[in-house]
Amino acid sequence: AAALSTVFSVLLTGAFHEDGLADLADGLGGSMDRERALDIMKDSRIGSFGALALVLALLGKVALLALVAQSTELWLAVAALLAAHVTSRFLPLVVIRTLPHVGDTAASKSKPLAEAIGAGGLLAALLWWALALALVGWFFPAAPWWQAVLGAVLGLGWMWRLLRRRLQGFTGDGLGATQQVSELLFYLGFALGLA
Repeated sequence: AAALSTVFSVLLTGAFHEDGLADLADGLGGSMDRERALDIMKDSRIGSFGALALVLALLGKVALLALVAQSTELWLAVAALLAAHVTSRFLPLVVIRTLPHVGDTAASKSKPLAEAIGAGGLLAALLWWALALALVGWFFPAAPWWQAVLGAVLGLGWMWRLLRRRLQGFTGDGLGATQQVSELLFYLGFALGLA
């Protein structure tokens, strides 16, 4: 079930976020130079760092989902899956609003998105996120939601710092990687909270 739910989420999004994680890992792992890292990230081929990042992220997700499913009732595991997806897709918006866009702005797919998300858009996303968390919290009030959200926020903080330090801003690949790291650390925080 953990593997199938992961496969379904990859198929549903077209591996959009996983591709960003792989490209960012290749770029940052392939060169310490900012411009060279950005060039590597544009290359459609996957390298060693990208392949390793993908394998480790997918294995981590499946293992943590299986652990959560074995540690609690089925419906709480499903609620955690929903909350992780909502949380991890909200957090990259914080990166968009707090860091500048970098890279090839003429050919960028993420630049128009970044310009379209203003303070009102961020507030709307925050309200949708809060509504989803309130819903799962209402059904499962004793679940470790705050530990899970803390894990996701720590993932956001780590990615924000990495993007600012290495690239001086964000790219679409950085947003995808932020989503993946936040989702993974949401599951980790949830699993540790159950323990």
